[in-house]
Amino acid sequence: MINRNSQPVSVLPADLRRDLRSDSIVFDGECVLCSGFFRFMLRRDRKHRFRFVLAQSDLGTRLYRALDLPTDDFETNLVIVDGVIHQKLDAFAVAMRAICWPWRAMSALRFLPRVVKDPAYLAIA
Repeated sequence: MINRNSQPVSVLPADLRRDLRSDSIVFDGECVLCSGFFRFMLRRDRKHRFRFVLAQSDLGTRLYRALDLPTDDFETNLVIVDGVIHQKLDAFAVAMRAICWPWRAMSALRFLPRVVKDPAYLAIA
């Protein structure tokens, strides 16, 4: 499977699609920054839109494997919204779009070119 920053949930095996709820955030529970992102989103997800899944859980590990992502060092959080799996800075931008202002303004980051987004994400992560 080609590793892209965004791809449809339909690329996943049927059993994984069944176990995965449409709007989810999959995060590395051992990463301080990732856990901070989880807590930030949990406080601001007032509509309870997202299901939060640890990357180290059975579901999280199966998802990373299906996307050909490493499961020994979770290099990106995954944000799944409206049937699309987002990685890296795209994941962050889509999550920001789902919460209240002023945070929603940060969703504009998704419009940056990938040659800028990926290195920026890796430098921060």
